[in-house]
Amino acid sequence: MPSDPARSAPPAPETLVRDHTVYACVMGSRAFGLATGDSDTDRRGVFVAPTPLFWRFEKPPTHVEGPADEQFSWELERLCELALRANPNVLEFLHSPLVEHVDDTGRELLALRGAFLSRDVHRSFTRYAVGQRRKLETDLRTHGAPRWKHAMHLLRLLTSARDLLRTGALTLDVGEQREPLLAVKRGEVPWDEVLTRMDRLSAEADEALLRTPLPKNADRPRVEDFLVRTRHASALRYQGGPQR
Repeated sequence: MPSDPARSAPPAPETLVRDHTVYACVMGSRAFGLATGDSDTDRRGVFVAPTPLFWRFEKPPTHVEGPADEQFSWELERLCELALRANPNVLEFLHSPLVEHVDDTGRELLALRGAFLSRDVHRSFTRYAVGQRRKLETDLRTHGAPRWKHAMHLLRLLTSARDLLRTGALTLDVGEQREPLLAVKRGEVPWDEVLTRMDRLSAEADEALLRTPLPKNADRPRVEDFLVRTRHASALRYQGGPQR
């Protein structure tokens, strides 16, 4: 029987990532099909903190940066909360084509991907896009040019949101849009044309919302059932009781 985390020193954050990760993948340009020779490898993951750790006054972390460079992990409950709010980064994380690790709990989480999707993606993706566009416009006023890499990723995000609303499916790889998007990253596309593309994609997303196959709300009860069962199994594991 594993030692009881409630009666021993709390594990270091990097230990939670090392020992309790249920799903890990590569994100960023490599997952989007936009990697070039100088692209970083961004790794993301989700870990399940042992249930007895929640019985302490000091709770386990909701997320951990590291221990490797460009690595970030969420605790399962925090990840589910963000995904139910249609957080763009988290939803894309659950759809990465570059999976590096997954166990039985991780596979059950991935099987729930559709439960997180709802028409709220229009609001969340649009809000995120508006914030990113303001930052680009600030760069333009301050430095005379936007950060072209960020402009490329904003166009990618807007395209992803439109297609998700149209089809009900979230696809990360940009496919045939790779070269047009990389041209934006290289600064080869005039800013006015980039703005025109952004406006068109936003309008197309608004139109897609009117006929989207996505449900009005995410399936919160289904997600909560998964979370409760996972916590229960963890508690029994450390108490040595029968598992089911």
